Amino acid sequence: MQRKTLHKQYKKLGISAVRRIGFSFFAVILIGSILLSLPMSHTIHSTSSYLDHLFVATSATCVTGLVTHVTASEYTLFGQIVIILLIQIGGLGFLTLMSMFFVLLKRKLTYANKIVMQEALNRNSLNETGIYIKRVIKYTVCFELIGAICLAFVFIPQFGILKGIYYSLFHAISAFCNAGFDILGNNSMVPYVGNIWINLVICCLIIAGGLGFVVWIDLRLSLIHYREHFKYFKMKRYLESLSLHTKIALISTFVLIFGGMIVIFILEFQNPLTLKSLPFSQKILASFFQSVTLRTAGFATVDMASLHQATKFFMSIIMFIGGSPAGTAGGVKTVTFVIGLLYVRALMRGDENIHVFKRTIDDQIVKRALTIMLISFAIALTGLFILSISEQADFIDLLFEVFSAFATVGLTAGLTPTLTFVGKIVIIILMYIGRIGPITMVLIFVRKYNAKKGKDVNYIKEHILIG
Repeated sequence: MQRKTLHKQYKKLGISAVRRIGFSFFAVILIGSILLSLPMSHTIHSTSSYLDHLFVATSATCVTGLVTHVTASEYTLFGQIVIILLIQIGGLGFLTLMSMFFVLLKRKLTYANKIVMQEALNRNSLNETGIYIKRVIKYTVCFELIGAICLAFVFIPQFGILKGIYYSLFHAISAFCNAGFDILGNNSMVPYVGNIWINLVICCLIIAGGLGFVVWIDLRLSLIHYREHFKYFKMKRYLESLSLHTKIALISTFVLIFGGMIVIFILEFQNPLTLKSLPFSQKILASFFQSVTLRTAGFATVDMASLHQATKFFMSIIMFIGGSPAGTAGGVKTVTFVIGLLYVRALMRGDENIHVFKRTIDDQIVKRALTIMLISFAIALTGLFILSISEQADFIDLLFEVFSAFATVGLTAGLTPTLTFVGKIVIIILMYIGRIGPITMVLIFVRKYNAKKGKDVNYIKEHILIG
């Protein structure tokens, strides 16, 4: 009797948690859209409808970067401030608010929710959740402030002191939160394709936000622990002391960035509309920047519409993978994708368990990773199917748009401003699901698993043909 009561409580609070997370995001988007639709938020000559403002509010809150109109010319200073606040809430506040929500309900936390929080924060207990949140805020302020100071060396001489500081802060926050919003005008960051300083600063901010707070905290704490126990520093020993999550996140990010850079460089080397006219050093820099921005940042220093079809297809795949968990990036996440690859490797080798770095990954984590990938792919394909009916555009551009929206990247091949009413609604839904989907899915899966734990019925096994 007591067990049934507990399961009912698990189910009730589990659904409540999922709904509150989704509703809190929806509330922020709704408030943001109302503020952006105010006359003081957009210019006098604005032709945007409420749906356009809702689109931008969703894009900002979901740290995507897709816009139906150019932000710099469409919105006033007040409107731009609203957008950057939505970006900050979407990039930082979602993780923080989710943690605070569970902390406030610590006396009513279910076992399922505890598992979710422990996995989300990569901790063994919830005793130091408050300390973790403080570290997240501290790291965010440090990264964004340092990034703004670095960008100011270029923007202040170009735009003046006040405007230069404002531009520096705006783009530092947008880059760290992997949002992809800019207020530089119609050409966005294309004029800075050869500016090494701007490229490297933006790339560092994107990578920092995309790696996730868990990784940065683990790097710092492991370094402190290493210095306390070892007299001489050895990089190999230090890397071995890192958590499995950090190792996978770092290696996968490194491979995706530099592997993507090489592929983009090869595919676009002779494209006269992108890289061909650039000096060799700028070709390398532009390829590196486009590869980094696929971590779901959304900035671009070349025209995305002019890319080869093969490049767009390759970038769509990388966008779908996204950044690392517990950070500001979107996508199905690098760690999820790596677990899928490790699962395939284990099957091909005939291994019963998945092993990596002398560790075994729990079967339930593998199941969740595969489920998230499959559901995410199905959602993206559904959106692609609807857009292929409602929009008059090349299929590769539709694919690029859909994966960019769902992975909250923000890159577009010029399709976003021409979207129909149905197309805008579909992209809004994809951005919303893409941002809250993975966390919500994990909440649902863990709750259902614990609710049915020990209740599975074992039937007679029977073989079927596959392949």
